[in-house]
Amino acid sequence: MAATRIDGKQIAEQMQSALAGRVQAFAEQYGFVPGLSVILVGDDPASEVSVRNKHRACAKVGIRSETTRMPAETTEAELLAEIDRQNADPTVQGILVQLPLPAHLRQDCILARIAPEKDVDGLTRQNVGSLFSGGQGLVSCTPKGILELIRRTGVPLAGKHAVVIGRSNLVGKPVAMLLLQEDATVTMCHSKTENLPALAASADILIAAVGKPGFVTGDFIKEGAVVIDVGTSRVEGKLRGDVDFAAAMEKAAYVTPVPGGVGPMTITMLLENTLEAAQMQQEAAR
Repeated sequence: MAATRIDGKQIAEQMQSALAGRVQAFAEQYGFVPGLSVILVGDDPASEVSVRNKHRACAKVGIRSETTRMPAETTEAELLAEIDRQNADPTVQGILVQLPLPAHLRQDCILARIAPEKDVDGLTRQNVGSLFSGGQGLVSCTPKGILELIRRTGVPLAGKHAVVIGRSNLVGKPVAMLLLQEDATVTMCHSKTENLPALAASADILIAAVGKPGFVTGDFIKEGAVVIDVGTSRVEGKLRGDVDFAAAMEKAAYVTPVPGGVGPMTITMLLENTLEAAQMQQEAAR
């Protein structure tokens, strides 16, 4: 029996419809709508598309959004000064620095300057630390979206074996922590892991986030598993994921496609984080 496709686009649309109501309720309670500021340095075409998609999604749910454009030759001091300005701006509830940055700018240094309560990407050390310690904070958008996709399958996570392939700070490590918080038993795999196919094939939940198209073949997949494909690589003009989709559909119970799986959820979680940031800021001001 073929696996069920986890339709991330449909789930994202459902969530955005609900978010629009929550944003309206926030505006009625506090007298303003949450504001998201995106800082774009340079003119990378892929970043331009990503920023347009973010603004389109914001408009759909009623979140106010703006872009601060800075030239590619912007110095680190100039960018940090702009972040400081927005940290102090009460009309901005969420700040996102569009990645990647030009090579001369230190990403860690730039992201660390964002006020944690406005860090809607969930990438500051304070928010990452809150995730790892079980505290309250804003959670990175892609891992948060992955967890929601798994929940929508109805498969309980408690006691299940989850294997995460990829140990990046953006996806692998935070999604592992989220799964642990749901009482899953988590194994993290990476380029040095031995017997990777056998380990992966023991997983009830398999998350692939390595950026290598077709890396996860049928040998990696347990019968009846939930397979989440985070990878996005462009091959001959088409987007491909880390998972051999046809093989996964034959063996798994649930599979995310690429495109249309994790991607739409990442933007949706950015919207939710912006609303949550605004709510937390209002509560802190009481």
